[in-house]
Amino acid sequence: MNMNFDVIVIGAGPAGYIAAIRASQYGLSVACIDEWRNRDGSNSFGGTCLNAGCIPSKALLESSELFHRASHEFLDHGININTPIIDIDVMQERKNNIVKQLTGGISGLLKANKIETLVGHGKFLGSNQVEYTDLKGSSSILQGKNIVLAAGSSPIELKSIPFDSDRVVDSWGALDFTEVPEKLAVIGAGVIGLELGSVWNRLGSNVEIFEALPDFLNLADRDIAKEAKNQFTKQGLKIHLDTKVTAVKSNTSALCLTYLKDDNETEKEFDRVIVAVGRKPHIDNLFSIDSGITLDESGRINVDDKCQTSIPRVYAIGDCVRGPMLAHKGSEEGVMVAELIAGDIAEVNYDIIPSVIYTSPEIAWTGKNEMELEEASVDYKIGLFPFAASGRAKVMNQSSGMVKIISSKENDQILGVHIIGPMAGELIGEVVLAMEFEASTEDLQRTIHAHPSLSEAIHEAALAADNRALNFPNKK
Repeated sequence: MNMNFDVIVIGAGPAGYIAAIRASQYGLSVACIDEWRNRDGSNSFGGTCLNAGCIPSKALLESSELFHRASHEFLDHGININTPIIDIDVMQERKNNIVKQLTGGISGLLKANKIETLVGHGKFLGSNQVEYTDLKGSSSILQGKNIVLAAGSSPIELKSIPFDSDRVVDSWGALDFTEVPEKLAVIGAGVIGLELGSVWNRLGSNVEIFEALPDFLNLADRDIAKEAKNQFTKQGLKIHLDTKVTAVKSNTSALCLTYLKDDNETEKEFDRVIVAVGRKPHIDNLFSIDSGITLDESGRINVDDKCQTSIPRVYAIGDCVRGPMLAHKGSEEGVMVAELIAGDIAEVNYDIIPSVIYTSPEIAWTGKNEMELEEASVDYKIGLFPFAASGRAKVMNQSSGMVKIISSKENDQILGVHIIGPMAGELIGEVVLAMEFEASTEDLQRTIHAHPSLSEAIHEAALAADNRALNFPNKK
């Protein structure tokens, strides 16, 4: 095995494997170390995203949405298939096959790019050295001109509600249920909690979501969050805000969950509990104490705007550094770091990283929301267009939600776009591109959109910002 590399990457998730591939494209010698282990003991590349996060959750969301639509919407189209029956084993097998295909694809990409893939643990020691420990416990010292730390994150476990890998589970465990729980509690109403709650709610579980914060989706625009809560409530999700779960006790037949609301303590029984209160940087034994790596107040690795740590030529990217824990954010940081290492010019525009929640309706946003602009005393204008007025959304039976565009009153530049509705995660791409080029509301107004299409809602929202909407009454 080669012991000297131009770049050593620790972690093969969306941040790490992308950094490794981009560095290799510059002709640099690269090693990528990863220790991910699946439930069956096998190892695979792709990190949490491909193995236990983004990909498997979207597979279950797709399956459960099709089941829900077949059960509740097909008759509207004149399609009668009697009563649909869900086969959880088949659904899970499909999910697992997709994961295997994609993680296998990552391994193939790394091999095709002549990257030395090392299965095991990587630890930065300082002085450009990395200790690599293989699965048999044998250690060796690798020398790297550049080091990239991309170890990702892991679910937060509450001390008062420990995981038991059976009935009290984290987000990974919630993806592997072999039957639909009759009564399911989800602790945390963030992105992960809402997506997982939606999956099992569609399949017939009675789902209750407990959120300690008083506001629903506090990261999202208030108009979007309000609409989202209304839609999820209509779907049957019972959402408890400003409610703290204090304990979960197990008995033979059920789990007894205790929660506090308005100083009143209540107990309720559930079959399963999903704890989805967030994620923490996975930095255990990632670097030596005396290596020079420092952490910020949240326990993430300190880096500058180029993702360089306090040590020259040592970088950290993805979930283990500041910013949103999003796969695409980590990937772009991986590209930036690799290009900087190669002596190229690179940057990440952190102001317009899109966020997406893959529920139904989907939720997506980028840029600033109203509250942020008000706090910054920015003079802005708003354009709103509901999907109820979209012909394409109507024929899809998905006419809930809206597009909200916020732009500057001073120069018309688009400052933020917030969408709740069908295919919001796809629609957001147009406005991210527009904002990357510092486009104005007028630029969107003058861009021809196909008819009938969902993207027309973006066009109409842009027109509405100047009271020029054509297919919806303008504000007076």
